[in-house]
Amino acid sequence: MDPNLQYWQNNGQSFLSRLRLWFNILDPRSVLSSQAEIEEARILLQKKGNTQRNEKSSVHADTGAVISPVFRPQGFLPISAPLVVASLIPHKGIKHALFWQFLLQTYCAGFNHSNRNATATKDNKTSMKQSLLIIGTVSYSTFAGALPQIILQRFGLFSAVIETFCRSLLPIPLTACLAAFSVMVVRSEESENGIQVFDSNGNAVGVSKEAGSKAIKETALSRAALFGTTAAVPSFLLALLKRAKFVQRNPMIMAPIRHVSTAIIFGLMIPVSFSLFPQFGKIKRGNLEEEFQSLESNGELFYHRGL
Repeated sequence: MDPNLQYWQNNGQSFLSRLRLWFNILDPRSVLSSQAEIEEARILLQKKGNTQRNEKSSVHADTGAVISPVFRPQGFLPISAPLVVASLIPHKGIKHALFWQFLLQTYCAGFNHSNRNATATKDNKTSMKQSLLIIGTVSYSTFAGALPQIILQRFGLFSAVIETFCRSLLPIPLTACLAAFSVMVVRSEESENGIQVFDSNGNAVGVSKEAGSKAIKETALSRAALFGTTAAVPSFLLALLKRAKFVQRNPMIMAPIRHVSTAIIFGLMIPVSFSLFPQFGKIKRGNLEEEFQSLESNGELFYHRGL
């Protein structure tokens, strides 16, 4: 079993332990680590077992390949935070909303694909079907993400209620749903082909579609929590600040507050969302296919959830 998974198996079974590890791993400085440095850290991890290095999350746990710096977990915050802020701010036209949504959804799809469970992919290569699904996901999510601006452009002038709904309320569930949708479609091969399952000793015992479905659902929920919370908290904060006298005297301060609060909430929620479910997840043997029922185990098997 890959040393990354061994490490998560030994150190990441509680939420607080995972949260502590992710705060350490998500140091943006390590995204600049060279391939030679990452390989050296990987060798040390294999030799010492319990050695903690930020670089370990830069290597894919299934393929052993070094993940592109753009899609490493350490690069998720500095790259996606500006895109999230830009996609959530009110735009003057539909083109601007579509542009920022396209950039955000493209990056999210790339991140989901790069950090998936790759045991479901034949020869570690993306199939033509999955490539088309990724393109379709980006296209659909781009249009759906710009839906509030499209509604405003068409009907915003007729009702203040519609404007408030599109500016403050609609983006919250919409952003959360699109984040989960991207994970479920981009990683759909895991539920169709199955992912590798391990026993408590780290030995691979087979491939399970049920484990693949569970991995996708958990990751989709964590991503929905990340983006949904990021959209919700600044909106509620601004709603409260509008009643403050200093804000009423200086309405121009609302824009920077929105931008800064969105970036802060997003940054704080990343390690929280990554920690909601174990990287080395558990699944009961009774919930798996019939071929696993005869295995000698304590009733639990394990799988790599991906990110």
